[in-house]
Amino acid sequence: MSDDGSKQSANVWPMSKFYFEVKWAGGAGEGMVSSFQEVSGLDVEAQVIEYRAGDNKVFSTIKMPGIVKSSNVTLKKGVFAKDNKFYDWYAKIKMNTVARTAVTISLLDETGSPTMVWTLSNAWPTKITGTDLKSDGNEVAVETIELAHEGLAIANK
Repeated sequence: MSDDGSKQSANVWPMSKFYFEVKWAGGAGEGMVSSFQEVSGLDVEAQVIEYRAGDNKVFSTIKMPGIVKSSNVTLKKGVFAKDNKFYDWYAKIKMNTVARTAVTISLLDETGSPTMVWTLSNAWPTKITGTDLKSDGNEVAVETIELAHEGLAIANK
């Protein structure tokens, strides 16, 4: 039994964050799965609206939820020879036109099944950062792509 009196199994552990996959459709390739080193920016925030009615006898405001906003999502991956999918996707941006797509990020269990899934709607590349180059470096070349999107849905599987 735990401190709060509830029964918990001794074999229940939090999920590891190193086993995940990223899938997207359209934009950079239909039904494509890509291996990434890192994903960040999976957050959602409700802006706060403060309000006070003029005839309220209490001299303070109440707080209400307002517009929901999400951060851009940043993906990092190793650079591979002749792999220009993201640059090709980015090149499709023309005067307020871009190939938008759904992007699904899944946290996987030890069997490779999704346990938690984040879905970005209408995602598109807003920034690509190539790797830095060093003549005395001994690291893998890593590029970064930043995705803007119109909403983040979170689901437990």
